[in-house]
Amino acid sequence: MTDRKAQLAANLARVEERISSSCAAAGRARDEVTLIVVTKTYPASDVRALCDLGVRHVAENRDQDAAPKAAACADLPLTWHFVGQLQTNKVRSVTSYADVVQSVDRARLVTALSSAAVRAERELGCLIQVALDAESGERGERGGIAPDGVAELAAAVDAADGLRLDGLMTVAPLAGPFAGRQRAAFDRLVEISSRLRVGHPAATMVSAGMSGDLEDAVAAGATHVRVGTAVLGDRPRLG
Repeated sequence: MTDRKAQLAANLARVEERISSSCAAAGRARDEVTLIVVTKTYPASDVRALCDLGVRHVAENRDQDAAPKAAACADLPLTWHFVGQLQTNKVRSVTSYADVVQSVDRARLVTALSSAAVRAERELGCLIQVALDAESGERGERGGIAPDGVAELAAAVDAADGLRLDGLMTVAPLAGPFAGRQRAAFDRLVEISSRLRVGHPAATMVSAGMSGDLEDAVAAGATHVRVGTAVLGDRPRLG
């Protein structure tokens, strides 16, 4: 095993212990929470090593980095998540490799994703990104739609050809009433998810929590946590 792979294995073991302990504390089964490793800015060689170590879900946030990396790892049994703010001119490329887009936050993006998915003859999973720092009708500082816009946007995804409504995602906000209150923010996301599932029972994914706050996300009921630094550590950035 290379030094880098050994480092990744040790980091993964520590993250696994954190998730397992958080699940136990919350009275949840470990298999209720899926680890997504955020591989943004890290090379394809790390993705390969992670796959060898059992990781099956990876995430990227910039198409210019993700597209060549996904192509280099196309032979691996991975589910690719796109988690960054997505411009419509990048949709066709993202749709070619992403299995799930976690940052759906406006109707125009839904239309573009649907067209690209149909063209590529693929079904694309979609999460509505909820901005807990956004006022009604606005987008959040880091993307996302205000909570009161979730139902309408979810209906648009559900009705769109080539798209599958999988659930909700949020990033702990840096401003607004939930700033610095990660657990409260994730509790709020789970509440919104519960209401969404009344009309869309298959939309069960709740993606929340990162390296610094995954315990809060698991305690709140997140089904997926997105962890980058705690697994990959500090590395020279690409580009």
